[in-house]
Amino acid sequence: MSSPDIAGILDSSKELDRLRKEQEEVLIEINKMHKKLISCPEVVEKAGDSSLSKLKMLYIQAKELSESEVSISSQLLGQLDALMPSGTQGQHRRRIGSEQKKKRVKADSEVPRLSPSRRSHLESLASLKGEQVAARITQENSGKDEWFVVKVIHFDKETREFEVLDEDPGEDEESTVQRKYKLPMSHIIPFPKRSDLSNIPDFPSGRHVLAVYPETTALYKATVYQTRKRKIDDYVVQFEDDEEDGSLPKRLVPFHRVVALPDGCRQ
Repeated sequence: MSSPDIAGILDSSKELDRLRKEQEEVLIEINKMHKKLISCPEVVEKAGDSSLSKLKMLYIQAKELSESEVSISSQLLGQLDALMPSGTQGQHRRRIGSEQKKKRVKADSEVPRLSPSRRSHLESLASLKGEQVAARITQENSGKDEWFVVKVIHFDKETREFEVLDEDPGEDEESTVQRKYKLPMSHIIPFPKRSDLSNIPDFPSGRHVLAVYPETTALYKATVYQTRKRKIDDYVVQFEDDEEDGSLPKRLVPFHRVVALPDGCRQ
C-alpha cells in the first residue's frame, strides 16, 4: 500500500467529513424555517417576505450537498476496493442470498400498531406517499416474513393498508420484475427523515435494531456497536449471522436506514 494511495483516502475522508458538517448546518437552518412557518404561517403573506425563497434555496443546497456526499463516498469506496486483495471481499450484493449463509429476519408476531384511531396520524401516514420505508413481506416460495426497503405508492385511510413497490426484486429472485404489495400498517416502519434531526432516534451501544445491510435493499437484525457523537453520523453495527474469519465485522449504516427492532423479530 503506497503513501499516495493512503493520502488519497485521507483526502476523501476529510472532504466527506466537511460535507457532512455543512449538511448538518443546513438542516438546522431548514428546521428553523419550518418552525417559523408553523408558528407564524401568515408571515408569507406579508409584502417583501422571502421565507419561502430562503427555504427553497436551503433545500437546493441540501440536495447538492447530498449529491456531493454520494459522489465522494463512491470515490472513497473505489479507493478502498483498489487497495484490498482480490478475492477477500464478497461480491456486490443487492440482497443477501443463501450462499452468504445469512437468514433474513423472521417476524413471528405483529409489529405494534400505529394508533389508527387518530385522524392526524392517518394524515401523516398518507404523507408517506413516494417515500421509502421498511416493509415486512411474506415470501410466497417459503412463507417466511422478511424485511425490505420499498416505496409507498398509496395509503388507503379506509382499509388502513399501504400499497408499496419493491423497486429492487434482487438477483436471488426468480423474476426481476418490480412487484407491488398491499400491506397493513403493522407491516410498515417509516425511516427517520434526514431533514428533521430533532426527531432522529439515538440508539445506544448494545441496542438491537433493524438495519439495511450495506449495498442491499434488505433489513436484518443488528446490534449497535458504539454510540454516535452526532445526529448525522452513521451507525456502526454488527449484523447477526454475518461472521467473517470467526468474528462479526463492524459495518457502517446511515442513520436514516436504522429503525427500532420490532417486537417478535428474531433470527
